[in-house]
Amino acid sequence: MPPTVAIAEVFGDVADVELFPEEQAVIAVAIEGRRREFTTGRHCAHLALSRLGLPRTPLLPGPSRAPMWPPGIVGSITHCEGYRAAAVAHAQDIGSVGIDAEPNQPLPEGVARLVVFDDDYTVPAGYGVHADRLLFCCKEAVYKAWYPLTGRWLGFEDVRVRIEELRFTAKLKVPGPILDGVEVTGFTGRWIARDRLILAAVVVG
Repeated sequence: MPPTVAIAEVFGDVADVELFPEEQAVIAVAIEGRRREFTTGRHCAHLALSRLGLPRTPLLPGPSRAPMWPPGIVGSITHCEGYRAAAVAHAQDIGSVGIDAEPNQPLPEGVARLVVFDDDYTVPAGYGVHADRLLFCCKEAVYKAWYPLTGRWLGFEDVRVRIEELRFTAKLKVPGPILDGVEVTGFTGRWIARDRLILAAVVVG
């Protein structure tokens, strides 16, 4: 991440996190696993925002379930088993940010055919990463950067990804957002595999 992006990450869950009542209401009837990931994810988001010098404020889900950030802020939250993280930035510095974390395991049976296409390109063997899950992770990060710019759904089939060492490029198969009068036709990002996890991040602008 560039230095203009504030991040916070936790391996596992944090006990005794104090949520706002409005945030508590979101998970009032959720199962325990969902409560833990939401609570620690919001903890990371609040911590990241504090690193931008911003006061605490409720972070409620919007129509797409993504957090509604304070005015002038862009950000992204991710969570998977054993890991939670958030990345935020001032919109004057960054146009959009998307992060995703996945277990470094093969995709469940039947899911890969929905994610991986013939013109996707994955890293060769020897990187210690499951290629299908890496593609999934990169496409998820792309979607999280895409949605705030467009308000539109982006399917796995709408993106083709080329993965290189710790970097990737994503080519859009659908019309992209317009930034500074120019249509965005793709995204670039970075990835890493560590601690049995795959992490991917996209920063726009």
